Amino acid sequence: MPSGARLLPLTVCVLRACQNDIPVYCPAITDGSIGDMIYFHSFKQERQLVLDIVQGIVDRCRCQPALAAPHFSLLSLSLSLSLADIKGINNQAVFAKKTGMIILGGGVVKHHICNANLMRNGADYSVFINTGQEFDGSDSGARPDEAISWGKIKLTAQPVKVYADATIVFPLVVAGTFYPYWREQQEQEQQQQQRE
Repeated sequence: MPSGARLLPLTVCVLRACQNDIPVYCPAITDGSIGDMIYFHSFKQERQLVLDIVQGIVDRCRCQPALAAPHFSLLSLSLSLSLADIKGINNQAVFAKKTGMIILGGGVVKHHICNANLMRNGADYSVFINTGQEFDGSDSGARPDEAISWGKIKLTAQPVKVYADATIVFPLVVAGTFYPYWREQQEQEQQQQQRE
């Protein structure tokens, strides 16, 4: 289990990701153009660019124990991981045979995942679930055709945007996706029990 699993009280999703060696990214500090430049720099230079933005936070935590609360530790951990995250998430997209995006919500998460797929000439599949509307100009409200125009989603993809609260809709999508397989497995088990 990675060392981060022992540092913080983890949510169930993060815990399961950690237990199954699934990367979890915190891209906010490297979102957008600065992250792209750091990523490109990593291919052109033998010496890696290192930005130490965490040391001041770590020093403040040592001096002021009240700042060492779990939420503050999470902040410092996410800042220290985010520079490595830009390369990790971009490389996963660039070197994948196919990619798909299921984006719950918007903002930094949506932009960063779409931007990683821009590095590979677009995602093959895309589902956005959020309540963002296009009229306000937010990234959350942008429709999939905007991402297609940037090359973040392939022209051949059939992207979907669901205008709904992701906390309500996503569990229904997951259940609808896996229920038929679960039901089939249950029926096979019942048939096997009847034969015995």
